[in-house]
Amino acid sequence: MSIGILGKKLGMTQIFDAEGLAVAVTVVLAGPCSVVALRTPEKNGYSAVLLGFGAAKAHKLSKAQRVMFEKLKLEPKKTLREFRLDDVKGYEVGQELKADIFEAGEKINVKGISKGKGFAGVIKRHHFGGQQFSHGTSVEHRHGGSSGAISYPGRVFPGKRMPGHMGSDKVTVKNLTVMAVDVENNLLLVKGAVPGAKNSLLALYKKA
Repeated sequence: MSIGILGKKLGMTQIFDAEGLAVAVTVVLAGPCSVVALRTPEKNGYSAVLLGFGAAKAHKLSKAQRVMFEKLKLEPKKTLREFRLDDVKGYEVGQELKADIFEAGEKINVKGISKGKGFAGVIKRHHFGGQQFSHGTSVEHRHGGSSGAISYPGRVFPGKRMPGHMGSDKVTVKNLTVMAVDVENNLLLVKGAVPGAKNSLLALYKKA
């Protein structure tokens, strides 16, 4: 359990490392995030920091959220997310976390929602090989085949790979390298790809 920050995926580009090799990187707007609340074992039964990210219009928030931000005298935030910690010492409500909590060369974990692909068949969704194209096969070339026996067990087992909605899943990519940190603009250059489309929400975690 370690601290992290919320961010937004801006897109991908490439940079050149010290050896002159091109490296594909994802540009992430990391913060700034405000500490909205602290969770303590005495009051909540666990330790965590509640971070807020992204400006929001007050009239678009629920009444409970609007009153909470007014009491804390904080700007309304669009997204709230808890980060579990072993101890919340060193953090206080109203504190701002920025991209400078990371440093170049550091390994991080990134969580996001993968791109939605809509309804997909078994070949695209599960990489099935499909049916043969000869010996009388006419309309089932991309069919998934049998889904189970008819008499026993007489049902489809849970977990059977079948057509359905593809994408829009929670995905965690671990051990990505921070190639560069732009503190002034709160930008991180992360080596490789991260989940989600452009402008999608990301959670970046420091390695414990």
